[in-house]
Amino acid sequence: MGKVSLEGIEFHAYHGVFKEETKLGNRFTVDIHVETDFKKAMLDDELKATVDYGKLYKIAKSHMLEPVKLLEHLAHLMIEDILKVYPELSSITIVIKKHNPALGGVVNYSVVTVNYPEDYA
Repeated sequence: MGKVSLEGIEFHAYHGVFKEETKLGNRFTVDIHVETDFKKAMLDDELKATVDYGKLYKIAKSHMLEPVKLLEHLAHLMIEDILKVYPELSSITIVIKKHNPALGGVVNYSVVTVNYPEDYA
């Protein structure tokens, strides 16, 4: 198994429970890690034999444009769409960071991590 990752994808988006979060938005960072067998890609040098991280980026971007309340739900939606494109993946990890969450004090970011298949058992 090999791992394909995108780390530090940044977006300005409007996810959150509080009204000000949905109006002002916030900065988010997304990391995507997938595990797959890419032996054929190593030998054949063909993109179709591995995971196209351009497709992973497009999936993340499309979900960042659609506001939801919870980061857990957002990560789940991303995983669902990644599995539609790559059903053979053995694992997917989505990490979403909300920068400077409105908690009344100094907090760099809140973080949610969702793992497939572990969190789906």
